[in-house]
Amino acid sequence: MTVASLLMLSLILASPLYGAEHRDVGLTRNGVRIQATIVAAPSSASPTVLLIGGLAGNDDSVRTVEQEVRAFEAIRQDRRRFQLIAISLANPDGHPLQFPPTGVAYRENAESHALWRWIGIHAPDLVIVTCSEDYGLTDALSNNNVAGVGPIPARVEMKERILQSLPRDIPASEAHREIERRLRRTGRQLAAEMAQVYGHDFNQLTYIPGMALIGQLRLGRTADVERLAAPYIDGRKNPLERPTSLTLAGHLVFAELAERTANPRYTELVRKAANLGFTENGEMKESMPFHDEMSDSVFMAIPLLAKAGKLTGNRKYFDMMSRHLTFMQKLVLRPDGLYRHSPLTDAAWGRGNAFPALGLMLALSDLPVNNPQYTPLLRAFRQHMAALARFQDEDGLWREVIDHPGSYPELSATAMIATAMLHGVNNGWLDWDDFQPLIDKAWRAILARTSPDGRLFDVCESTNKQRSINDYLGRAAILDRDPRGGAMVLMFALEMAGL
Repeated sequence: MTVASLLMLSLILASPLYGAEHRDVGLTRNGVRIQATIVAAPSSASPTVLLIGGLAGNDDSVRTVEQEVRAFEAIRQDRRRFQLIAISLANPDGHPLQFPPTGVAYRENAESHALWRWIGIHAPDLVIVTCSEDYGLTDALSNNNVAGVGPIPARVEMKERILQSLPRDIPASEAHREIERRLRRTGRQLAAEMAQVYGHDFNQLTYIPGMALIGQLRLGRTADVERLAAPYIDGRKNPLERPTSLTLAGHLVFAELAERTANPRYTELVRKAANLGFTENGEMKESMPFHDEMSDSVFMAIPLLAKAGKLTGNRKYFDMMSRHLTFMQKLVLRPDGLYRHSPLTDAAWGRGNAFPALGLMLALSDLPVNNPQYTPLLRAFRQHMAALARFQDEDGLWREVIDHPGSYPELSATAMIATAMLHGVNNGWLDWDDFQPLIDKAWRAILARTSPDGRLFDVCESTNKQRSINDYLGRAAILDRDPRGGAMVLMFALEMAGL
C-alpha cells in the first residue's frame, strides 16, 4: 500500500467501501457537535475534496452541501473521481468566525479553531465553500500553513452541480504532501527527531523532563543523562526538598540509571522516595503521599514502588504498590472501567486515564510473575485496556474527555495509552488480534500529528482536578512544542522501534 493510501485510508476514511461515514469535527462554544460526512472513492489514493456550508449558521448553503452529498453518494463508488468530505453545518450556533483563528483553542473562538485544525490535519486537496460569506476561510487556507501542516487550495463556489464541474485531475495539496512525508517515518526516525528536541535538561525533578530522559537512555545516551542527573547525586540538589507526586515520578530516571550503571547511589535515591509510603516504624501508610485524589497518582507512585522492589529485592515495596492502587481505585475507578480524574466529577479526562494505563504497564514490567500482587495488577491493566479500547476514535486517537463525543482528540493521552497497549501485546498481556489494529491506527495518528521539528498537534495543557466536565472540555489544546507531549511521543516511538 502506498503512503497516499495510508493517508486517506487511516486518517480520513477508516470506513466501509460503501455509503457515508460521520466524524466529529469538534464542539461549539455552547457544546453543540460539528460533524462531517465522508463518502469513499474507489481508491483510498484518490484526491480528497472538502465541501463546506453553514459558516453563518443554518442557511441555504447547508442545503446546497446536503444535496451535493446525496448526488455524490448516488454515483457508483467505482465511478467517483475523488473522496468527499462534507461539513454541511460548520457553525451551528452562528457565532462570528475568524481565520486563521486567534485565542486559546478550543476555549476561545471554538468553532474557528475546530474547523481550522480539523481541516489542516485531514489535509484535503481542495476545499470548496458554498457560502457567500466565508469569513476569510478560503484565503486563509490557501495562503497559510494550516494548523502547522501546509496550505490547502480553497475557493468559494455557489453554482449548482459543484462537484460535477470539478476537473478530473486534482493535484495533491501541500498539506497532503506534508502528511505523506510524516507517515513515511519509522519508529527509530521519529524517536531520533523527538530526541533532538526533548530530554536535554533535568532542572525540575518531575516526570515531564524525566520521561524524555528515559527515552534518551533507551537511545544509549547514558553519559549525557548522568551528567544532567549529577546535581542530585553529588548533593548540590536535594531530590526530596519539595516533594510532590510529580517528583516521585521524576525518580524513575534514577531507577533507569541504577539498572544501567549498577551505581548504588541511584538505587538509594529511589529507595528514599519510595520510603515516603512508610511510617518511621516501617509500617505501610494508607497510601503514597501527594496523590491529591487524582488518577495521575497511579502513574506517579506505582511504577516507582515497583522499581524500588526490583532494585532492592524487598517485597514491601510491591505490597505498598498494591495498597496504593487499591486506595486510588476506590477513589477514582468508575464502574465502567474508566478512571474519573478525581472525586469532584465523573469526567474521564484523557490524560487522567492515560496515566493509569502507563503506570500499570510500567509496574507490571518490573513485578515478578511469582509475586502475589502480579495477577491482580495484570487483571487491573487488562480491564482498563478493554475499557479504553471502546473509545478510540475513527482517526486512531483518544479524546480529551475519553467518552465525550466531540471533545478534541488529544495527542499525549493517545501516545501514552498506545504505548501501554503495545507493550502489553509485546509481553503477551493483551491479545494481538484485539489490540494491534488499535495500536496501528494510533501510530499513524501520532505520525501525522508530530512534525519533524517536534511541534505537536493538540496536547492538553497541565490540568489539576476540575469541578465540572465543562472545565475539562475547556482545557487549552497546545499546537506547538510541548515537553510533556514530546516525551510521551518519544516513548511511543521507542516502543514501536523495539527499544
